[in-house]
Amino acid sequence: MTEKKSSESRKKESNKTSKQIGVDVKPPKDTCTGDKHCPFHGNAKVRGKIFTGKVLRVKVPKMAQVEWTWKRLVPKYERYENKRTRLIVHSPTCINAKEGDTVKIMETRKISKSKSFIIIEKQD
Repeated sequence: MTEKKSSESRKKESNKTSKQIGVDVKPPKDTCTGDKHCPFHGNAKVRGKIFTGKVLRVKVPKMAQVEWTWKRLVPKYERYENKRTRLIVHSPTCINAKEGDTVKIMETRKISKSKSFIIIEKQD
């Protein structure tokens, strides 16, 4: 017969491993405690757009500024211009992104007035 696991043992197992977020990314090796906005160890659910950018600033804990560039066609001149997007994103403590890192970010519900993206992977 199979034994049923108690709720305490299930909680311990869930704390050891990170949960799947629905996107093919490598889960972080570290665990974060007390970060409810972490998609791997907290309650945050990710959805929508995925972008890859470079971390510009990390001045406040659990926050980072990420920038990426893209090209836009100017029809009048039949040329492309370089545009850039800068966003304030949530940086979970388990990922530990630093300035200059290339990261993958994904959309989530609004966390604060200016944060609606979360870092989901630090790329090598």
